[in-house]
Amino acid sequence: MTMSGRDSYKAELAQLAVLNDRIVCIEADLGGKNHPFQQQHPERFFNFGIAEMAGIDMAAGLAEAGYVPFFSTFASFAALRAAESIKLALGYMGKNVKVVAAYGGVSGGWFGTTHHALEDIAILQSLQQVRIACPHGEQETRTVIQEAAASTEPYYIRLSRNDTFDSMKRQADTDCREIIVEGGEAVDQSPLCIVSVGEQATELCKQIVQQNPAIVHAHLCYIDIQSIKSYIEELSALSKRLLVVEEHRATGSTASYLALLLPRHEIYSHHCGEHWPIYGGSHTDVLNYLGFGLEPLQQQIWDIVGGAGGL
Repeated sequence: MTMSGRDSYKAELAQLAVLNDRIVCIEADLGGKNHPFQQQHPERFFNFGIAEMAGIDMAAGLAEAGYVPFFSTFASFAALRAAESIKLALGYMGKNVKVVAAYGGVSGGWFGTTHHALEDIAILQSLQQVRIACPHGEQETRTVIQEAAASTEPYYIRLSRNDTFDSMKRQADTDCREIIVEGGEAVDQSPLCIVSVGEQATELCKQIVQQNPAIVHAHLCYIDIQSIKSYIEELSALSKRLLVVEEHRATGSTASYLALLLPRHEIYSHHCGEHWPIYGGSHTDVLNYLGFGLEPLQQQIWDIVGGAGGL
């Protein structure tokens, strides 16, 4: 049975901790009952409660002592409430802290605006040294957790809530910093490359390519500044037009940074708008309210390529 990204993280970290006794799991009062890490490694599991800034600071202290702390809380509280602590501990000092930010975007649904995070990527991308990963599906999430645990770099890993997806297949012996490309059949250069970031975006882009095989889909998992720079040559070769699909605001999004790096390309963004998501409902309900979904994406693609004649 496929796990959600949030559950995949818990399960994978508990497994990794069997072989690495320096891994520590810290929660900010959202670990839930029967947390696998708490059950298997109770002496290395800490629930600090709703004290996100203090949690980051204590994780930095553990990292200084040689541990590998994974700190998990809502994306909104990690990236916004604890922003100064992340800036200083992960950005400025480069401490080996892994922030696992669940409930990214509006995956919190009914939790409402205070628990939604449509600004977190903008904040994290402005900090140097922090790796940012937005994995899609169980396998990619597990691989990112493995890569984070093996790395000495600070990490921000953005997850959703309960959605379950099968990850896109990667070539053997490649890590999640490699772009996954599909579509673009029978053309030297596609009229449009759709670039997916995150779970909902990737699922939308997979559907688009199934409908329009001439369009190419490039899936990005890592979207920190260093990673985005490394993609430029490959993305440039795929198409002169890039449409980034990302569950985030346009301001400070991955699309905005790509536009700076590729001034001669046409860069577009399918995003969650600039309004506050005050509508209460499921994850899908809130995304629909914000204009993020298959039908508006199809219409945007139609407008960009000039209708059927452009495909």
